[in-house]
Amino acid sequence: MSVKIGISLIAWQNDDLPDLTANFTTTGAMEDAGRIGYAGVERGRRMPADTEGLRAYLDRYGVVLCGGWCSGNLMVASVAEEQAAIRQQVEQFAALNAPCIVYAECSNTVQGALTTPVSSRPKLGRDDVMAYAAKLTELAKWSADQGVTLSYHHHMGGMIEDAEDIDWLMEGSGPEVTLLFDTGHLVFAGADPLAVLDKWGHRVHHVHFKDVRPDKLKWVRDGNRSFLDGVRAGVYSVPGDPQGCIDFQAITDQLKAIDYNGWIVVEAEQDPAIAPPYEYSKMGYNHIVDICARSGLTIER
Repeated sequence: MSVKIGISLIAWQNDDLPDLTANFTTTGAMEDAGRIGYAGVERGRRMPADTEGLRAYLDRYGVVLCGGWCSGNLMVASVAEEQAAIRQQVEQFAALNAPCIVYAECSNTVQGALTTPVSSRPKLGRDDVMAYAAKLTELAKWSADQGVTLSYHHHMGGMIEDAEDIDWLMEGSGPEVTLLFDTGHLVFAGADPLAVLDKWGHRVHHVHFKDVRPDKLKWVRDGNRSFLDGVRAGVYSVPGDPQGCIDFQAITDQLKAIDYNGWIVVEAEQDPAIAPPYEYSKMGYNHIVDICARSGLTIER
């Protein structure tokens, strides 16, 4: 079994806080990612929209497509309506052999609201999440039939955020719905990443690595601030940052124990004026290479 190391370009190109990254280009981000050694990148909004243009763009920088965000609206749409809404992305990802679409419900999220406290996020009851999970299973089966796995991204500010939400979603859905395991969002939500991985590792298909700065997390919680307030303040960072609090060695040890065979993607949005993207992305890459070696996880180059 082996893993591949990829990156989201959000450190260079933040779509939710574009002013943070106004001085950076997607081209520069792609050059940096390839130079550091990342094998793949997740799709960004500023990449070519057409499939062949995107294929050529990725080839130019020597990387592959290792997933990409999909804003879901299944809570307010029928399965057929949602299939139509995401069909183009699914077909493109199938053509480019992407490992998954990174799906998250966005019809009721507060994650992109600048002034809405993240504590105001929608918290649904078990029955509502289970009903949603049944619809999601239908969508995931359809996506799989098109050649693309659906990996659900639990996310701060969304209706699937904490460990309880994840439990209900996984319990209510079929195996076609896989889990995107994100270390930073779990810690921000007050969950234990190792406990979630131990319980749901058999459903994990895609992994995001980002660290959390405890002092910034406390600042967000104590001040009842928004998710984007936290991002701007630096609540997230890359693996290997001494200011972080997550034991990534324990995570990779567990990934080895469950025979994880997929992507580990660095996704750590923060202010590039404080955390230069190339420097921090290289720090994250080097740390992951080191801990994977210690865990006995082979990296596919």
